[in-house]
Amino acid sequence: MSLPASPFRLSALGLALLAAGAAAQAQTKTLYIGMNGGDMERSYTKYVFPAFERIHGVKVVVVPGTSSDILAKVQAAKEKPPVHVMFLDDGVMMRAIKMGLCQKITDGAALKELYPAAQMAGGMAAGVNVGMTGIGYNKKLFDEKKWPAPTSWLDFADPKFKGKVVFQSLPSSSFGLHGFLMFNRTQGGSEKNVDPGFSKWGSTIGPNVLEYIPSSAKLSEMVQTGEAAIFPLTPTGVATQKARGVPMEYAQPKEGSVLLMVAECVTANNDAPELAQKLAAFLLTPQAQAAALEFGNQIPSNQKTKVSSPTAQATVDRFQGYMKTVITLDWDSINAQRPEWNARWNKQVER
Repeated sequence: MSLPASPFRLSALGLALLAAGAAAQAQTKTLYIGMNGGDMERSYTKYVFPAFERIHGVKVVVVPGTSSDILAKVQAAKEKPPVHVMFLDDGVMMRAIKMGLCQKITDGAALKELYPAAQMAGGMAAGVNVGMTGIGYNKKLFDEKKWPAPTSWLDFADPKFKGKVVFQSLPSSSFGLHGFLMFNRTQGGSEKNVDPGFSKWGSTIGPNVLEYIPSSAKLSEMVQTGEAAIFPLTPTGVATQKARGVPMEYAQPKEGSVLLMVAECVTANNDAPELAQKLAAFLLTPQAQAAALEFGNQIPSNQKTKVSSPTAQATVDRFQGYMKTVITLDWDSINAQRPEWNARWNKQVER
């Protein structure tokens, strides 16, 4: 005959159920992070976020989009932003900070370990990886045509590439903006004067362009079908596609590549500021950045990140070589004129 449960046993059972319920509730907490989709999203979701999720009992969900897309979403709902942390290209991040869309990142050990260039705007944002925009090209097509590897931003205007240039749109892509501004420099312009680039585009690169694309998502397919011969891209982007068997290669232009840093900030007015700060701090640690390097070819911004394989070391060595001729753009001038440039691009180039 069974005895009735004692009050002690009932209390213990109740506490256990409450604890289980609390744990389950904690597990349901979700942080949203805005970042590029595709390869970056896959590498972070599979190899970087899980450690943070286990430590804090939280789920990190990516809201994918280009930097311009993410900025627009946060700006449209700045009193209740749709993401807690956002990754933006460096130039776009400076715009976000001036719009008041970021809160200062909490000081921590990892923040102090970053390259100086990755410590942005007095701690309002921080670089999570560093890289550069140069020239990507279709290695298979170049080999078949016996074309030499590109060496200059002016190669985009070479008549042999008629109908084979793919260029990202200036209003929506940092790659497109970088490529245009470097061409503008070859024509005697600067970030304060883009008239030379706009006036010469239609008679040089413009006739060679097959398609202006909003992001680089289509490049893999266009290279495999033989449509795309040459395009602006980063060494990281090229390396990721090469690892999948896509016949891409990277070339460092003699005029220099453009410094491209992906930065993070914690959004102002988000509904979980303490947890969002913890996520931002975690993503700057050597451990998180080592995983991003190993599985996503993301070059670390934390100087104490340890390279764990010969492949990763080779990636870092190549990057350091490219950095010798990297160009840093005048973002104050760019951001002050960007709306005017976007309108001009849409009217004159992609009309």
